[in-house]
Amino acid sequence: MISVRKLSKQHGELRVLHELSAEVARGETIAIVGPSGGGKSTLLRCLNFLEPFDAGEVQIAKVTLTPAMRDQAALRALRTTVGMVFQQFNLFPHLTALDNITLAPRVVRKLDSAAAARRGRELLARVGLADRAAAYPHQLSGGQQQRVAIARALAQDPEVLLFDEPTSALDPEMRDEVMAVIRDLAAGGMTMLVVTHEMQFATEIAHRVWVIDRGTIAEDGTPAQVIAEPKTAVAREYFRRQRVAGAR
Repeated sequence: MISVRKLSKQHGELRVLHELSAEVARGETIAIVGPSGGGKSTLLRCLNFLEPFDAGEVQIAKVTLTPAMRDQAALRALRTTVGMVFQQFNLFPHLTALDNITLAPRVVRKLDSAAAARRGRELLARVGLADRAAAYPHQLSGGQQQRVAIARALAQDPEVLLFDEPTSALDPEMRDEVMAVIRDLAAGGMTMLVVTHEMQFATEIAHRVWVIDRGTIAEDGTPAQVIAEPKTAVAREYFRRQRVAGAR
């Protein structure tokens, strides 16, 4: 489903990604962890071409991305087959939950309003918010807003979902609400890459864990391999810090 070959990205003199290569099979869930500033969020944004990259190639959901990407048809295909969920929800404050979900299908896929609304209500029910269709973002809790954001991403019927720290802005109860939705998506076979600091997610839901440090994948393996028996110093220190933080 995803093939990344020697992906590199710089911000001025700062090297953010360095010849990063990886493969993701259809239906896999990858937890992306590692020290802050290692390039995790930039990787997701390059995979969705929200940020261009400087070198390398990405094949994602049958769309090929290169540094000189100018194919507007391919970019439109990318936007409809790769969904992204952000840390800060990014809902339109002047639209209801249902309208936030149906906007892209109506504008991008030219779905008629009635069909878009039916699909939107189905997705709200899927994320446990069937009764909140008419609510505006300010009337929803953080966990509810993030679940609307997930429903919005699903409205395009994507083949891949990218999550950039989807629970980091939430308190524990709201975090569990969102984690339950992500767990359900994983069980249903959705291909997902999730940048996270949630060790419970990485341990219980992810098929593989990537430890990203200084723009490359320092470790890649099952949770049992990477979390329980890390081989690199950066991974050992990262998981030590996470255990200390979790014990507080």
